[in-house]
Amino acid sequence: MSGYVGILVSDPWLQNQFTQVELRSLKTHFMSMRRESGKLTVGELASKMSRLKVVGENLTEEERASFIQDFYPTSDQEVDFELFLRVYLKLQVHASARTGSNAKNSSAFLKAATTTLLHTISQSEKASYVWHINNYLAQDQFLKQYLPIDPSTNDLFEIAKDGVLLCKLINVAVPGTIDDRAINTKRVLNPWERNENHTLCLNSAKAIGCTVVNIGTQDFIEGRRHLVLGLISQIIKIQLLADLNLKKTPQLVELVDDSKDVEELMSLPPEKILLRWMNFQLKKAGYKKIVTNFSSDIKDGEAYAHLLNVLAPEHSHQSTLAAKDPLERAKLVLEHADRMGCKRYLTAKDIVEGSPNLNLAFVAHIFQHRWVLLETLDKVSPGIVNWKIANKPPIKMPFRKVENCNQVVKIGKQLKFSLVNIAGNDIVQGNKKLILGMLSTTFVSK
Repeated sequence: MSGYVGILVSDPWLQNQFTQVELRSLKTHFMSMRRESGKLTVGELASKMSRLKVVGENLTEEERASFIQDFYPTSDQEVDFELFLRVYLKLQVHASARTGSNAKNSSAFLKAATTTLLHTISQSEKASYVWHINNYLAQDQFLKQYLPIDPSTNDLFEIAKDGVLLCKLINVAVPGTIDDRAINTKRVLNPWERNENHTLCLNSAKAIGCTVVNIGTQDFIEGRRHLVLGLISQIIKIQLLADLNLKKTPQLVELVDDSKDVEELMSLPPEKILLRWMNFQLKKAGYKKIVTNFSSDIKDGEAYAHLLNVLAPEHSHQSTLAAKDPLERAKLVLEHADRMGCKRYLTAKDIVEGSPNLNLAFVAHIFQHRWVLLETLDKVSPGIVNWKIANKPPIKMPFRKVENCNQVVKIGKQLKFSLVNIAGNDIVQGNKKLILGMLSTTFVSK
């Protein structure tokens, strides 16, 4: 793919309105129209554009002609490909406005194509991911010259064009995935170095579990915002859900009633485990409903209010559940989260609108912040944990994790758990046999 250039137009803004698939489809139609009469003029566009799905089906020829004339009054002006694209964009927006729809709901913009024309991005998601990047990459020796990124701008996509930021973000999500020495980190990269970064990023993203079927190196170069943001979303999601398994968080065993269910729990995807954890906490809070998704089931904020009340009752306030307006309740929920020390991945508006990606990120962060093994042992036997020597998350250095797990094993022995031949490093390394043995001991102690 390194030698692929694609269809280019001179105006960067115009280029960014289309994917290469869309440009190829439109170029095919343009060339076909021009061949029919030897050249294509402004006066002919209203008729010939009838074959294009959105503007052809939602506007009459007279409406198209009137609209085009307002912008391009010279009917015999010859149309080149860039002018053809500009006219199409204007007609597409006009057609969408008339029908009350928008570009992202137009599932096919050509009769022969199945992709959308104008790709919108969520400003809330962009702001949330920018905050995440600013927080986790602030100390990176190369990127700190570009950080913090202003979420109100599109600087994120400009900085991401050379591939460095995405490679670094992958290493935050799954440490050690990329050797930093393999990343080209000069301030100005030549096309070959930039392409190497893009290829390294895509291969590594795929290796950690991202779906990269519809994105290529050219999309980074052209700054395809919806594709870049989609990849960033996947990388951050993998990071936030990394601890949602029994290997890294053995205390999740509390979510099942019988040791026979442990294998089933281990087979669930992290999103399902997160939902099960949330419902486990909500049941303790007396919440009667079952949350089955991170969208419609939590739009009213009630589930959040009960969840935070059971996790941090010392920060709860009765006005949250008493609030009648969902938006007001959502604001109080976020204030509660602030008092707990949880970072915000969303706004009150995102909660009531049911943003699935941001709600999942918020719940995953709450899980990371409040659900740790030493806290669980401290509840089993209050005061038994020496919090002065415990390392608080996020923990990046492996030996710090070993220190915590060593204390876990030590406390387990004090509680008379049967912990033969198990050490803190076994938990860190994810020794399945020894961890399951420890979990079965936990069941007996329960």
